[in-house]
Amino acid sequence: MKKHPLLVALCIVAAAIVLAFGPMVLPPFYVRVGQIMLYSAGLGVAWAILGGFAGYASFGHAAFIGVGAFTAGLVESQFPTLAAPLLLLLGFAAGAASCAVVSLLIAYPILRLRGTFFAIAMLGVSHVCSEVTNNVDIFQGSLGLNFPQIAPAGMDPASFFYEVYLAGATIVLLIAWQIRRSRFGAGLLSIREDEDTARMLGVPTERYKRTAFVISAVLTGMMGVIYAHSLGYITTESVYRDDTNLNLIVYSLLGGMGTLFGPVIGAGLLVFVTQVILARLLDFHLFATGLLLVLLILVAPGGLSGLLKRRKTAA
Repeated sequence: MKKHPLLVALCIVAAAIVLAFGPMVLPPFYVRVGQIMLYSAGLGVAWAILGGFAGYASFGHAAFIGVGAFTAGLVESQFPTLAAPLLLLLGFAAGAASCAVVSLLIAYPILRLRGTFFAIAMLGVSHVCSEVTNNVDIFQGSLGLNFPQIAPAGMDPASFFYEVYLAGATIVLLIAWQIRRSRFGAGLLSIREDEDTARMLGVPTERYKRTAFVISAVLTGMMGVIYAHSLGYITTESVYRDDTNLNLIVYSLLGGMGTLFGPVIGAGLLVFVTQVILARLLDFHLFATGLLLVLLILVAPGGLSGLLKRRKTAA
């Protein structure tokens, strides 16, 4: 039986409503873990619009986290008397706009590269953005930026940002769902499978790639704005992180590359392993991430979603 096209969206919204009650029943530690999971899931899905759907795996999406976060901080600092909700919306708008501009400027030259060349070029973009932010005085990357407290009076800040992260991740997931089921999404999948053939069949590959790149960058930047506010203070090192670049790829590989929910599954699994199971072994995180990835590739090359699909087919 064919599923109703809105069923997935309704399930996403229903799951978000259930998760919204998390801070009421979870201990403070797990509220914080929930924040990291939601942040990671939102970033993973935003990355997957380009890396999973179109097959252009980026090693440098932390560039957009940093661009969005620093732009929001600099713009918000000019309006210190603005009400907190309006300040956050202003930060979202500024961060999204800056990421859109940066991604549009680099889209044409960088999307002419493919595979490993594109991935490494994006890593270079992330490092260039980091160096510019750190060394150009106007961006204040070396000194750092303070963000105003936007949590409502009387509400625990951790619970507040849990809800904001949940809203952000839900919006990103709904946008990705809409893309995945659209003609645009079908075009991205055809680019991933065989870009040259897709072009010959009439798919506007260049326009689709640029659009996916900009959407992915903007959504990543918006999650970066939330992250910056939750930290309260950011420096270049806190947002332009190479481990984030690596983790975004790992989320999709763990959950299932090219799937809608794969990055969500992968983010939840990796965060749970590193933040809960290995919480006391901080220096072991990178090794554990690599080991988990190697084992999964050996056991389930298509990720957890692929493994479950094969078992369901076999049954």
